[in-house]
Amino acid sequence: MAGSKPGPVVIIGGGFAGLACAKALGAAGVETVLIDRHNYHLFVPLLYQVATAALSPADIAQPIRRLLRRYPSVRVELGAVETLDTVAHEVVLADGRRVRYGRLVLATGSVCNYFGHAEWAAHAPCPRDLPDATAIRARVLGALEEAETVTEPQRRSALMTFVVVGGGPTGVEMAGALAELVRHSLRRDFRAIDTRLSRIILIEAGERLLSTFPEPLTRYAGERLARLGIDVRLKTAVERIDAEGVVVAGERLPARTVIWGAGTRAAEAAVWLPGVAAGRGGRIPVEADLAVPGFGRSIFAIGDIALLEGRDGLPLPALAQVAKQQGEFLGRALAHELSGQGAVPAFAFRNRGNTAIIGRNAAIFDFGRGRRMKGRLAWLLWAFVHIYLLAGFERRLLVATQWLARYLTGQRGARLITRERDEPPPGG
Repeated sequence: MAGSKPGPVVIIGGGFAGLACAKALGAAGVETVLIDRHNYHLFVPLLYQVATAALSPADIAQPIRRLLRRYPSVRVELGAVETLDTVAHEVVLADGRRVRYGRLVLATGSVCNYFGHAEWAAHAPCPRDLPDATAIRARVLGALEEAETVTEPQRRSALMTFVVVGGGPTGVEMAGALAELVRHSLRRDFRAIDTRLSRIILIEAGERLLSTFPEPLTRYAGERLARLGIDVRLKTAVERIDAEGVVVAGERLPARTVIWGAGTRAAEAAVWLPGVAAGRGGRIPVEADLAVPGFGRSIFAIGDIALLEGRDGLPLPALAQVAKQQGEFLGRALAHELSGQGAVPAFAFRNRGNTAIIGRNAAIFDFGRGRRMKGRLAWLLWAFVHIYLLAGFERRLLVATQWLARYLTGQRGARLITRERDEPPPGG
């Protein structure tokens, strides 16, 4: 294709990184195509609130086209990527379409990591997408509905036992939200069962919860979880997960609801790149300017799939703030380069703090360099940050209003059991 017009910047993935990159390119008037297999941008950090009936799916998702409609130079295409033709500079979609690119930005995000036990996914869903979150919500609420109708004590106990695997932010936030749902929000809704007697067990293979946080903050988190009545089991590895529950340290824990929150890995984008070996967690090693080595600065990777060391020599974490900063940086840098103003500089991450919420009025913040926060003030800051990061003013206002109503009333308005057409009802 010698002499042909260079293709546009093509971005694969409409998550935090891809969307931020598209906005920056659109603001500069650069011809851009964003491809995603979904038509919506999802605020993944709040998926656990959909799974625990605090928010509805539409509260944390926005159509990508709507978010990018103010940028005439950006085109959105719905499609699943099959492979890349790095010689012809084309993205090959599953339906046979081929999209030519001049620069390619991989921003496909992350998926759940079951550490070699893919069969566990059927019994322990992981909140990484809307179908996952609504499936978890259906399991939790369906288990309680079934417990209301059974009389056999052991079966009822299993239905009222909820096991969360993983003591990182996802697991801790999920366990705390579950406790508030079943022990507070639902306590007056049932007649035959007392939901306050439900068991919530949080399993962590490591020596402490929230291992990326300073020890004083993790100790506080453990104390708050205990006050919520959560059974925290540290240094306990999962040996098996099946339809009847989990086996840990040789002990079977009968439970009809098991939720996986033990980690993620990069989506398998590295397989599209010939000669590129995925690094830790399946992530793609990149240069300081986020370019993938070996492709003449035509392919870049950002967000959860990019493996890049920070100033401390450690890989940058797979966090929303990292993804968003990389997307904004690369979008501006590519616009600068394509206008003939110079090459892409090195990316520098600005850490704005790491946070996790434990429950009502309780959260932790680690700002680095010994600066920490915990308790109600941290909880308020957590809420402010997450509202700010939501895409679109309408969603920010909606979520803020619902959180305020939930705080004042203790009720959750998204307690619907939804399932696929061919999925049996609870107890079926």
